[in-house]
Amino acid sequence: MKTILSGIQSSGKLHLGNYFGALRQHIQMQEQGDAFYFIANYHSLTSINEGEEIRNNTIDIALDYLALGLDPQKCTFFAQSDVPQVTELAWILGTFSPVSLMEKGVAYKDKVAQGAKPNIGLFTYPILQAADILIYHSDLVPVGQDQKQNIEICRDLAGKFNHNYGDEYLKLPEEHIVESVAVVPGVDGQKMSKSYGNTIDIFDEGKTLKKKVMSIETDSTPLDEPKDPESCNVFALIKLFADESKKQEIAEKYRAGGYGYGHAKNELLGMIEEYFAEARANRKELANDLDTVRDILKEGGQKARERAEEVMEPIREVTGLMKSYTYSSN
Repeated sequence: MKTILSGIQSSGKLHLGNYFGALRQHIQMQEQGDAFYFIANYHSLTSINEGEEIRNNTIDIALDYLALGLDPQKCTFFAQSDVPQVTELAWILGTFSPVSLMEKGVAYKDKVAQGAKPNIGLFTYPILQAADILIYHSDLVPVGQDQKQNIEICRDLAGKFNHNYGDEYLKLPEEHIVESVAVVPGVDGQKMSKSYGNTIDIFDEGKTLKKKVMSIETDSTPLDEPKDPESCNVFALIKLFADESKKQEIAEKYRAGGYGYGHAKNELLGMIEEYFAEARANRKELANDLDTVRDILKEGGQKARERAEEVMEPIREVTGLMKSYTYSSN
């Protein structure tokens, strides 16, 4: 059985871009192999330095995943910080990483361009990500196209380590590019991202959800005139929720005229509310039983540590980094 590995940062509320770009595929793949899914709270330290915020975000993301259908009986679900072996391996991998390899990182440059702090943690992010993947002998890593380079870096580092020590201590993973979806636009038309402050969160509801949907940017085409659905941010979001028949129906309304952006926004609002209704109810129920949520993470962490320790033992041996030495008297 193939080991599947993926994670998501605990850096804020999860939004529609996170759901359609990652979470939905993670939940679909939990029955397709031995799946390990983690909340990447170590990675979140590259942008957040408030302990309480990290703790709250970690629990929030656990609630989101579980409410949306992640089943801890079908996968291993845990917080990254429950597996200290990952930072141990990251240090070792860092000693095999030329600075030039990190300097080529497109994701780092993109993050800094979006306003992220250019700290060493962000710069060496691909090394910790490589350790996340390699510590469980992962076979498949579901990622978006924008993470493909980091998987290549992971394979490169694993290959350097194996070549240096003359055996396959680290398994080289394969990326699994998740089902392609168009870029999910935010309310301002840019890619939906916490960095841009333009998100519609998965579990927004009531006045908050309505305000965000109604604020989606559109052009100034008058109500009576025909409109191009394919150039409309509202329709781009509708396509994520509607079946083919409904998409065609709404597209025809756009082209016929007499159908305003306000009409489209109201249809989108209803779709979002209906799509997440069951998950929203599940989340509220889970939020009243946080001890169970913490137990799920604790049990997942224990299972993940056991796998990680199996991988680390021979690595410590071959690198000479034993937990304790027996010194000779000679």
